[in-house]
Amino acid sequence: MKQELQSSLGRPYITIEDDQANRWISVDWAGYLTPDSIKAGAAAYIAAVAESGFNCVLNDTRKVLGPWDHSLDWVVNVWAVEATAAGVRHFAMVSTPDSMADASAAKFYAQLKGFEVRIFGNDDDAKAWLRTVCGK
Repeated sequence: MKQELQSSLGRPYITIEDDQANRWISVDWAGYLTPDSIKAGAAAYIAAVAESGFNCVLNDTRKVLGPWDHSLDWVVNVWAVEATAAGVRHFAMVSTPDSMADASAAKFYAQLKGFEVRIFGNDDDAKAWLRTVCGK
């Protein structure tokens, strides 16, 4: 199943897809993210995790423009608890090195405690890691 959420301007800011072959949820973020879009997008893919029964997420933030520090506290203290409760155990974040979004990702990684997170510069490495921890 593929799901796409759009901004008020009609631009997609998140695409969520369950990867049945690899047993993970793929998430692709894009554009400038607001606190509301982060909350709505995160809720949508956590629901997909819970429905699928998968415990791995491939989270691609390379198309994100700008930082998302404005939502970091919520992500760490609210979303992470919900993600853990939904079953997330392994989270591969793909980020563009030296970008503002990557700086936010590094802060996220440093503060998260509920499940294993790794940050990658490309999706091949992220997928390879997920395959080792997700049983594929």
